[in-house]
Order: sequence, then C-alpha cells, then structure tokens
Amino acid sequence: MLRPDPQMYMRMALRLARRGEGNISPNPMVGAVIVKNGKVVGKGYHKYFGGPHAEVEAIKNAGVKAKGATLFVTLEPCSHFGKTPPCTQAIIKAGIKKVVAATFDPNPLNRGKAFEILKEAGIDTEVGVLEEEAKKVNQYFFKYISTKIPYVTVKAATSLDGKIATFKGESKWITSERSRRWGKKLRDKVDAILVGINTVMKDDPELLPLKNKKRYLRVVLDTHLKIPLGAKILEQQSNFPTLIFTGSHTGIDKMKVLTEKGVGVKIVEEKEGRVNLGKVLQELGKMEIASLLVEGGGEVIASFIKENQVDELFLFLSPCIIGGKEAPTWVEGEGFCLLKDATKVKIESIRRVGEDVLLRGKVLSI
Repeated sequence: MLRPDPQMYMRMALRLARRGEGNISPNPMVGAVIVKNGKVVGKGYHKYFGGPHAEVEAIKNAGVKAKGATLFVTLEPCSHFGKTPPCTQAIIKAGIKKVVAATFDPNPLNRGKAFEILKEAGIDTEVGVLEEEAKKVNQYFFKYISTKIPYVTVKAATSLDGKIATFKGESKWITSERSRRWGKKLRDKVDAILVGINTVMKDDPELLPLKNKKRYLRVVLDTHLKIPLGAKILEQQSNFPTLIFTGSHTGIDKMKVLTEKGVGVKIVEEKEGRVNLGKVLQELGKMEIASLLVEGGGEVIASFIKENQVDELFLFLSPCIIGGKEAPTWVEGEGFCLLKDATKVKIESIRRVGEDVLLRGKVLSI
C-alpha cells in the first residue's frame, strides 16, 4: 500500500503528463492520479489534441472506485466547453471527494473558476503541490497562453571556440552522431522548427522530426525569396508543411510557383532590411504554434537574441578547436557594444553526450 504522500502522487501525475509530449499542443500536458484509502485506483493523461483529458481518463480507469476518492492533477481542471466537455462536470458526476492540483490554469479567463465550481459542489480543493515542477513541464503552454507567441528554444552545435564551420565552410560534422540524434529529438517536442535562408542555401536541410508527428511546421526566414525550388525543405509538404516568411518586395511569380507546390508563403513587414521577427512570432502564435525550435544559422540566432526573443538554449560543444577569423560562429550579427548589455544565460544543466558536452540554460530577459 502506498503512503498517503501528496508529493509522491503528484510526481506520478507529472510523469504521466510527460507521455503526451509532442502530441497535444497547443493544449497543456496533464496527468491525473486517483487515490482512495492510500491506494492508487485510477490513472490517466492527455494523450492527443482533441482527445479525452487526463481527469476523464483517470475517472474512466478508476470506475466506481472514484467515488469518495482524491484526484491529483497537474493543472487546474478545465471548466469550459472546448473540444471536450468540462472536466469539472466529470469530476462532480464521479463523486470525487477532493481535488489536489499542482497549479492554476494560467489563462486569466479560466484561472480559479474550476475550483469555484468544485467548491460549490461540496468538493474540497487544494492547489500548489509541486507547482514549480508542474510549470516547468508545461513551460511552452504557460508562455504561449500568456503572450500568444511561441516559446523559443535555440539549438546550436559548435566547437569549443564557438565555430559552426571552418573558414572554408565545412561543417559536417562538428559534433558526434549521438549529439546530433539527441538534438533531433528536440524536434519531436515542438510545434515548429525555424532556419534562415542562408542555412537552406548552404546545407539544404530537410529539418524533419524523428517521429511521424501530426503537428510539425518547417519555417524559413527568406526576406527576398531566394529559396531554390529544388530545396529539400520544400518536399513532403503533405506530411510536414513549410512556411516561408518573406518581405514586401518578393517576386509574385516565384510566390505563385511555391504556392502551387503546396508551400506556404506569408509576407510580413521588414525591420532593418529583414523580416520582422516580432511579426513572425505573432503570425505563428495566430496559427497556435506554442513552441518553436530555432536551428540557425548564426545571423538568425543573433537576430533572435538581439530582439530578446529566446527563452531557452541547448548548446552542444564538441571537444575540438577550429579557429580562424573568417570561420562562422553560432551567434553572428553586430554583437553588443558593452558587456553590461550582453545577453545573460542561467545555466541549468551540463551533461556529457558521448564525447560532447550539452549545456542547457534559460535566457534571462533584459
């Protein structure tokens, strides 16, 4: 028999929640555990977008044992009609005695409403168990729902001196195969991946995920619409669509050819001669893209950093030194004039990935 430990049950619910990663966006990952007399009688998690919510899955799993039990859930239950009926109704109908949630719903339109409904129905409520852990699990959702723009992760693979290629342009491969596969797994976690036109021209990447995801958008920043019509990123549009953001001086004829191939092309206003990143993120937000992985190159990454639009960083460091003043680095651009203005990163973890080192950190807002 399990000990009646709220944190233990909530950790169990958080582990369940993570199983929905990459499949439920723009909804949050949610896990639920039902406990009665110190014993787990039901489990559930939100498996896919539009499917039953975690609470409903757990209640179904528990059956009649849900009556008089305590429900542990990683996020405040929904109290409105959406793709599915409100979870509060299912909780009340099942005869749940108490609901313990890790955190409130960050949406100001819903925040706290579920607890009000449950209390009116005579159900005890508690919120705040492992709150920070729960917010971290759903960091994409919390950012998106409060700002309506995606959570931005930058991934780069470099030498110890920060180079992403030699001065002659050779870049395959700086980091190990194990690091490259680890990095590609990040694609399975996000809604979209983004590169600049220079990366497309130099490397001709496919930018495909490892998993056959239902929701995955490939994004290219191409101010002057220079993308070659034979680029690999323009293939497989039915499974993994591509969207090109371009400027106002784009040629109509090429736009027509691309759209006939099934490629999305969206014109946005320019800023300092390039597509406006703020507008790009707003447009992606309108498309319910909650998370975005930026893979480069150096000019694009520099633009995101300059605009203070990076939330998290994954930096793979290879134990080699390339050198060369002309060799490109993972952050290009003009850079900052003063050290006090430099972007600060809170390093959260450093780990070995084969012979390489993975540095992971949160970018601190200016």
